Amino acid sequence: MEIKPPFGYKEIAPLNRKQKVRLLRPGEMPEFARGLNSIPISYTEFALVAREYPIVFTAVAGTQVFTPVAVLGMSAGENLYNQGGAWASGVYIPAYARRFPFCMAKVTLDKVEQQNRLICVEKSHVDEVAGEPLFDAKGQAVEKWREIERLLAEYEADLERSREMCGILSDYALLEPFTMQAKLNKGGDPLAMTGMHRVAEAKIEHLNASQLKNLVRKGILSRLYAHLLSLDNFAKLLDRKAAKAA
Repeated sequence: MEIKPPFGYKEIAPLNRKQKVRLLRPGEMPEFARGLNSIPISYTEFALVAREYPIVFTAVAGTQVFTPVAVLGMSAGENLYNQGGAWASGVYIPAYARRFPFCMAKVTLDKVEQQNRLICVEKSHVDEVAGEPLFDAKGQAVEKWREIERLLAEYEADLERSREMCGILSDYALLEPFTMQAKLNKGGDPLAMTGMHRVAEAKIEHLNASQLKNLVRKGILSRLYAHLLSLDNFAKLLDRKAAKAA
């Protein structure tokens, strides 16, 4: 059996009911996210993420397969929301980070990828001393695990909606590459962020009635405008970077 860990995870294994797991403390940032300048987001998170972070789309290298992400920093390896290993106070924490150290992973048996995904846990968080039991002596899930399991299931379903949305945006040719340029201070070197895509708003006007109806029916249109409005949050990132530099 081969299990491929998601981005950011090191080594995962199927969750065992008898294991104790060290959970994240409230507000704790997973180690893998502390040096990320962007993190994947899902379909239902757009409105919440758009209040704080810029939302952009990134493409898998050499493909037209897109993923929505929240931008966390202005340069590689920079997370401006990292405050000593915790998320900055008062900001929304993306579900990709909140679900850690758990995930739903693809399993390959005899070189055939299985349709159903398996609940797995980051091995470094399995801890018989500092960890918490997720099931009682009778093998019944405790309340805390039921909440986590619900988050995992909802997030996995949400990812499918995200993939569908990105596929439609690609098919309708609504995404365009763009570069963000800014200066931290007068006379300083300019900052340039590349590899990002955004919705070309003008192209929405040229969609036919069937395409536009499809975007509205699937709830995609509102997310596109949340994404476009969120781009103003690059100013917030620049303020955070200036504050850290000071």
